[in-house]
Amino acid sequence: MFSRRYLAMWCAVVLLVACAALAAAHHLSWFWIIVPALLVALGLFDLTQERHAILRNYPLWGHFRFMFEFIRPEIRQYFVEDDTDEKPFSRAQRSIVYQRAKNDVDSRPYGTELDVKAVAHEWISHSLAPTQLDGHDFRVVVGPDRAQPYSMSIFNVSAMSFGSLSANAIMALNLGARKGNFAHDTGEGSMSKYHREHGGDIIWEIASGYFGCRNDDGSFNADKFARQAKEPQVKMIEVKLSQGAKPGHGGVLPAAKITPEIAETRGVPMGRDCISPATHSEFSTPRGLLEFVERLRTLSGGKPTGFKLCIGHPWEFFGIAKAMLETGILPDFIVVDGAEGGTGAAPLEFTDHVGVPLQEGLLLVHNTLVGIGLRQRIRIGASGKMITAFDITKTLAIGADWVNSARGFMFAVGCIQAQTCHTGRCPTGVATQDPVRQRALVVLDKSDRVLNFHHNTLHALQEIIQAAGLKHPAELRAHHIVRRVSSHEVSLMSDLLKYLEPNDLLNGNYRYSLYEKWWPVASAESFAPKVELAAT
Repeated sequence: MFSRRYLAMWCAVVLLVACAALAAAHHLSWFWIIVPALLVALGLFDLTQERHAILRNYPLWGHFRFMFEFIRPEIRQYFVEDDTDEKPFSRAQRSIVYQRAKNDVDSRPYGTELDVKAVAHEWISHSLAPTQLDGHDFRVVVGPDRAQPYSMSIFNVSAMSFGSLSANAIMALNLGARKGNFAHDTGEGSMSKYHREHGGDIIWEIASGYFGCRNDDGSFNADKFARQAKEPQVKMIEVKLSQGAKPGHGGVLPAAKITPEIAETRGVPMGRDCISPATHSEFSTPRGLLEFVERLRTLSGGKPTGFKLCIGHPWEFFGIAKAMLETGILPDFIVVDGAEGGTGAAPLEFTDHVGVPLQEGLLLVHNTLVGIGLRQRIRIGASGKMITAFDITKTLAIGADWVNSARGFMFAVGCIQAQTCHTGRCPTGVATQDPVRQRALVVLDKSDRVLNFHHNTLHALQEIIQAAGLKHPAELRAHHIVRRVSSHEVSLMSDLLKYLEPNDLLNGNYRYSLYEKWWPVASAESFAPKVELAAT
């Protein structure tokens, strides 16, 4: 009982006895023994409780362990981590967003802090004949042959739902998008009144829960969809198949977290869990997916319609490609979400080990469309840790037409990477429904920061494009990017990545084992490969 483990407990007992003796001897107020008495009571409780072994063995002392564990993320973030440690975003990455959002100087003195000899270090080759561009409002036309084509910025706000983000965050993002003439993806939580408040361009994401266009049983309601999809603010329709942070998982918004505004926006009842199924009920085959895309395009009045996915089994996307060839139904765009994408909450295993990273997923989608001769008719968007102009440059060079950023724009409206998104206790009012917490986020001020971040990032992209001797980001190719593969060797990305030539898949020129193995067994009639169908 006199082990050093109990030293704090015995000190509290001695302090209590001493204070009691002094109070009795000098007729002092018994108030002086309250604190030591509470410490002794806490120590006795620690000794007898059965939940924490640390506290049973180290009464009173053990609480310091839990206290330091509680503030460990802040200690690491502010005092321990190096500027270039990425967990998940480095201080240097966050700082560049904050500086550009505030229109502060974003220049760096004294040279790079990156190890240019490290394996996987990347850069873009520059030209001895730089170009001079008139501006940085780089755009791509999606659905040029549709009734309502959309000329969109190549840098946009990625999918984040109202409910995950606060009302003030949604309004700041949308107002910033309107000021900067770029697009704001609703996420699967549908369009709220806060998306409509300032009239910024909207990409309406339709996921498996069909929020905003559902019947009471969760099935799709065409009339509800058509009414909202035809609103002028809605520019494109996006069917969500999966997201990078937790592909194939689905989700549940507990009844306790559903506010009247969320219930109204999503079209769900109060007092019941809001379910996002892992699969769609409107289709179950690649052909069915494309028929659903065509149906939504018609119901919306001819607005560009496509789908978003994180690549998983390669034969599933090959099946979608075959369905395009067999039906003649083409999506206007495909958004590839990398497994490095973020979310409000996801199981650790899904965050770390499920889904294909953006580079490989984007390459597969680009190659497949090239191989079937449809790349020029279908635009590709990409999302997954887009922060800097170089991130955009590399992604466009691999094969994308535009990029989306979620956490980058969250930083712009004030996110400090506290990683408390799933608790509702966001310290900056970004990811919370607490009206007091989100009051800290001032919409007009933060919308200007959203605008500035977009503007200054594209200005930086303009300077990179000029330095490379190009006239538009659309001219970027994989051979413009260089990667270090060892301490003494570098290689062009075009030599490291495997690209197909136009119509290769149609002509049976598979070139690489991935396509040779899985293209022949993919089916437009099922997401399962033909070998499995034959086995059953």
